[in-house]
Amino acid sequence: MNTIKYLVLAILSVFTMSITSCKKDNVAENDLFNKRSTVAADYSQSSLPVVPISGAITSNTTWTADKVYELSGIVTVKNGATLTIQAGTYIKSSVNVAGSAANGVLVISKGAKLNALGEASKPIVFTSRYLLDGNNSTLGKPGDFGGLIVLGRARINDPAGTKLIEGLPDTQDYYYGSNSDANNGESSGTIKYVRIEFGGYILKTDVEVNGLTLGGVGSGTTLNNVQVSWGLDDGFEFFGGRVNASDLISFSNDDDQFDFDLGYQGTISNSISIANKVSTHSASGTNSDSNGAEIDNHPSNFAALPKTIPTFNNVRIIGTEDENGIKAPGFKSGILVRRGAELSLNSSIITGYKTGLHIHTDATPAQTVVSESKIHGFTLSATIGYTDFGGNTISPIGAPAPTYGITQPFFNKSGFNPNLAYTWSKFDY
Repeated sequence: MNTIKYLVLAILSVFTMSITSCKKDNVAENDLFNKRSTVAADYSQSSLPVVPISGAITSNTTWTADKVYELSGIVTVKNGATLTIQAGTYIKSSVNVAGSAANGVLVISKGAKLNALGEASKPIVFTSRYLLDGNNSTLGKPGDFGGLIVLGRARINDPAGTKLIEGLPDTQDYYYGSNSDANNGESSGTIKYVRIEFGGYILKTDVEVNGLTLGGVGSGTTLNNVQVSWGLDDGFEFFGGRVNASDLISFSNDDDQFDFDLGYQGTISNSISIANKVSTHSASGTNSDSNGAEIDNHPSNFAALPKTIPTFNNVRIIGTEDENGIKAPGFKSGILVRRGAELSLNSSIITGYKTGLHIHTDATPAQTVVSESKIHGFTLSATIGYTDFGGNTISPIGAPAPTYGITQPFFNKSGFNPNLAYTWSKFDY
């Protein structure tokens, strides 16, 4: 079993995190996709030779598991090249120079592809350099690795048709999207059994690199069995596009666990987010809004088309058992729908946030459809007025938060059982 050291955002502490990959047939895999040990030790890959990587990748390239790849600055796959990463490969960032641009960021630009072909027993891991330095006294922390960014040409709802991805310099390589449906089926490659941990980079206030960012990515892209943990900003952020995803795990990221903007229309299936109450739950500008899922249409034109309308099938949004002791004011809603966005929520669970399902006044409740779902909030379970297709359980407000049949899903409570938290129980999409 691989072992790991890590630093929770504001508190130096060692937690147990042993996660078994989700399976729709209710069988937990005996794999190494995302297991954790309580032992504070480096990954065994520390002994492998290190290959420095910087600049642009302009021809087909393969990274192999017998080496560790160290990214310096922003590494960009471009000019239609394909980067293939073999199962079991580890990637880290170099030491950043104070005041420099984003560091340890891997970008797949429009027209290029990433084939990150991990396996359950041999995941691909983007991680802190301090977990690969051969020194057991050093600790990983959020922001040690920049992040993974995939850019495509699928539809977004910005009038310009293309947009610069946040957190990166203004060059053509970092623009994404289009105003045409012709590219909606485009493939940016395959990403499976990949773990991204201790990621994120803050360029300036409200301009950050997330753990995994997808800008205008098409539905031809394969995205499944991906975990983002201990990130400095959002776990997963989808800017427009049509990519579908399944078996995603977002854990203990500082801001939103899942974030959707700019006309994203795709389906997220068999996925889970788990909050950590000791994270700082960062604010956006002067407004605190750390959510399980944040769903926006367009930041300035709330009526922009196509609208942001994600579909959640069998998604679990897990907060904390009790809101007492959560010091960060940013800890807000299980799901926040705002700025003209919509949502289709099916066979899903929301529990352990101040508000379960919050449809903001700048969105229309009747355009959010809820079916066969269970929703709880400490102060408000759900905004009144959404379209109820029936079969829902809207629980009374208050604590403790219900588990809805999951065996202790709250990370900060004794008895946390991730094997059961991630084992799907009823619906098969």
